[in-house]
Amino acid sequence: MSEDQIEVTEEELDAIADTAIAALQDILKYFNVGEVTIDEYEGDEGELILDITGDDLAILIGRHGRTLDALQFVVSAITVRSMGFRYPVIVDVEGYKSRQREKLESIARSTANKAASQHRSVKMRPMTPYERRIIHIALRDDDRVDTASEGEGSARHVVVVPR
Repeated sequence: MSEDQIEVTEEELDAIADTAIAALQDILKYFNVGEVTIDEYEGDEGELILDITGDDLAILIGRHGRTLDALQFVVSAITVRSMGFRYPVIVDVEGYKSRQREKLESIARSTANKAASQHRSVKMRPMTPYERRIIHIALRDDDRVDTASEGEGSARHVVVVPR
């Protein structure tokens, strides 16, 4: 758990989950996706993950996951407003973000290998805050490199620097 994250009781976590799931169910009514199941579980970094499964959910992911990012943003905002404090809530569709995370972790490792072997900083492509966070977490225990975010807005990217 990171230092900026607050400790919550089991009851508070249940309330966060209930609030986030209710918000998500309300929003999903507008997508005409039919019957869905929302599984909740705690992630490796202490976040609450809501994974939606169903028949035809590609519309929820959108191009490059942008619809899913927007869905997560709205659910998080509703949850923060209702609870009065921020707790990380991740919205996923049939493990899409989980697969993306594995792919990003693999890219992070290969970028670290390149930076370390070539003894030079390597700039990665621009990423969303969520994607950059995955890169930073994936490489935080790698003694060969450090990571930093640079740039502004949609051009913000991670730079992997050899030590």
